[in-house]
Amino acid sequence: MPKLKTKKGAKKRFKLTASGKVKRKRAYLRHILSSKTRRQKRHLRGPAIVDAVDAPAIKRMLPYG
Repeated sequence: MPKLKTKKGAKKRFKLTASGKVKRKRAYLRHILSSKTRRQKRHLRGPAIVDAVDAPAIKRMLPYG
């Protein structure tokens, strides 16, 4: 069986938790921050778990995660 290559874009964007879930960063925190409320920016700060339907595709991109 040959070695599998990791998709580098996915490697930079996602991490796997110890329980096997896929962790991601939240969107909408890059620019035009002055128009967003303090509360909105605070809630966007933490990581999020990828939706269950999208997780298998991302796990295929990260074979050695």
